Amino acid sequence: MATFASLHNGVHVLKYDDDGDVSSGKQTRVKQLFKRTRTRVKEILADPEGWIGRDVTVCGWARTVRNQKTFAFMELSDGSGFKGLQIIITDGETEGFADTIKAGGTGSSFRIVGKVVKSPAKGQAVEVRAEAVHVLGTVDASKYPLSKKAHSVEFMRSVAHLRPRSNLIGAVSRVRNACAFATHSFFNQKGFLYVHTPIITGADCEGAGEMFSVTTLIEKNGANLPTVKGKPDEIDYSQDFFSKPASLTVSGQLNVECFSCALSDVYTFGPTFRAENSHTSRHLCEFWMIEPEIAFATLDDDMNLAEEYLKFCVQYVLDHCPDDIDFFEKRVEKGLRTRLTNVLENPFERLTYTRAIEILNEPKNLKRGKFEEKPEWGIDLGSEHERFLTEQVFKKPIILTHYPIDIKSFYMRQCDPDEKGRRTCEAMDVLVPKIGEIIGGSAREERLDVLESRIEELNLEAENFDWYTDLRRYGSVPHAGFGLGFERLVMFTTGVENIRDVIPFPRWPGNCSY
Repeated sequence: MATFASLHNGVHVLKYDDDGDVSSGKQTRVKQLFKRTRTRVKEILADPEGWIGRDVTVCGWARTVRNQKTFAFMELSDGSGFKGLQIIITDGETEGFADTIKAGGTGSSFRIVGKVVKSPAKGQAVEVRAEAVHVLGTVDASKYPLSKKAHSVEFMRSVAHLRPRSNLIGAVSRVRNACAFATHSFFNQKGFLYVHTPIITGADCEGAGEMFSVTTLIEKNGANLPTVKGKPDEIDYSQDFFSKPASLTVSGQLNVECFSCALSDVYTFGPTFRAENSHTSRHLCEFWMIEPEIAFATLDDDMNLAEEYLKFCVQYVLDHCPDDIDFFEKRVEKGLRTRLTNVLENPFERLTYTRAIEILNEPKNLKRGKFEEKPEWGIDLGSEHERFLTEQVFKKPIILTHYPIDIKSFYMRQCDPDEKGRRTCEAMDVLVPKIGEIIGGSAREERLDVLESRIEELNLEAENFDWYTDLRRYGSVPHAGFGLGFERLVMFTTGVENIRDVIPFPRWPGNCSY
């Protein structure tokens, strides 16, 4: 048996022992199959001195083309990094000069062969003197939607197929990629297994009912949907594709718990859906969730995991996307880097929901906060309360625990009533500046009788959760987990204020383009 055990000069090395198992024994080199026929712009700009004097082939899209009659300056971007590469194109020396000038400028695409030289201009270490320019795609500048230097985010949403070429969405996309890679790296390092949970489900994890139905009945029957015999107002789902009601999932948590109760530490990372008629800057109908689940764990374990994970992602973005962070700092949020560094340097404040309500109700805070909703015990804290606590009171991320049970999901572990008889649960929310809630989690109710009682209390369909209660019926263990809205993580690390601008193709009520 062999596996890819290491990398040596870009070539994977297989290691075997005498029995054919992987070890530090005999090595076999495996041919590298994929090798680019071009050099990425990011590679040249990362080590400009090392590239001086070397012949290169670069490809990309023109951000600008400045025609000086006998020569032209082109800023070329291939999306590999925030900064573009300056190309010098000279009439009489560069093959394809005339075609380049006629290609349309911004948005046109090229393959360029030339030599990297030291640049005399300020702000750039090197440039490429083009020997040949091959036009790959032209642009009609009078029709190209992104021909201007600046566009509103609202306009760019209307041309979502082209907006990745903008500085903003390009930078967001690289940070989003970094956050995704950091997520898998973090959980892999911690020994978690990645589980792919279903998108189509028969269970409502949140119990809110705001789910998209999955059905073939309309296609088959049009407006004449089949009804249950003797019940003309009740749709007969036995004739549907799955022979029962089915929906797009709002969470993979319940499913991933099954694997936690067998494989211990697991996580899922995938798309989720909510048919919520909300037009706020923090909500989408389709979004991505990261949901780890840890077995033999307490609420404290859950909080520790959430804090370390969030800090890992922030550090990864700062380390791997410095140019993009510089752009966001300059154009989106002044002080972004300081805010993110503050997350890394300080432990998250931890306090109960009850204590948070007391703090919000202090006269000085009521006066400063000017809250639209009075912060009374039992309410589901709004963004105004969450941000006030993180931005005005503690000035760093906080973790609130032990929420009223009536505002949390059925699967959260119940606590004994407090001295005032108020019922709470072992829930926790991580709140961060600018966003408010970014992570929500809890210890899970592992006691069968308590869980069944809670399902009955909320009038949920018990038969839909038979498989879930089985986890408590057969070898139940204490376990905990949380969910993080991936788009909110990207908003947090970029400073971008509208969630519609941190996902490639946003879906919100009334909009499902592309």
